[in-house]
Amino acid sequence: MTNIYIVRHGQDQDNEHGILNGHRNMSLTEKWIEQAKQLAQRIKEEQIHIDKAYSSPLQRAYVTGEIITEALQINRPEKLDILIERDFGIMSGKEIKDIEKLCSPDIVKTDTITYFLFPEGAETFPQLLERANKALEYISQNHKEGNILIATHGDFWKMLYTAYYKLSWESVLREFHFGNSEVLLLSPDISAEEAHLFQTQQYNH
Repeated sequence: MTNIYIVRHGQDQDNEHGILNGHRNMSLTEKWIEQAKQLAQRIKEEQIHIDKAYSSPLQRAYVTGEIITEALQINRPEKLDILIERDFGIMSGKEIKDIEKLCSPDIVKTDTITYFLFPEGAETFPQLLERANKALEYISQNHKEGNILIATHGDFWKMLYTAYYKLSWESVLREFHFGNSEVLLLSPDISAEEAHLFQTQQYNH
């Protein structure tokens, strides 16, 4: 049996300044480097053994994974391009507060986040879901058992969760939030409702 622990990166400089990042490669803030260290310690205290770690190639995810693997004294994450954040297209670098103005009516608005659906050049959520299925297939083919850590991003983790539990991507966007430095467990023994292990109160896009 394979268990997949998904970690969302800590707050990066774009998050801090209200900027949509996508493939932009900004570093973690000092506050969230410390938060990642606290998360690593919590994983260690919970005695969660990790057999293999993977990461998005973007530094905000990789550094988060690196801090965790260092605390657990295991090999650093292997970077996989397929785990990169959604391509935000022309919305990359735009201010989060302008999403509704620039993308309406093609948005999904929740109490915490407004998602844009298909601005020019952006991956759509169905395309992101297809990539998530490929990522899960890669993990399945390479790991028949064990605990796998994936350090990735807000929009992409949602599609990993959607793909694993065969849910509706629209319902996941509306009903489920994944904050910075939170952990999900995808496992045959865990239901979709039980998957959210460690939570914070961060609502960065």
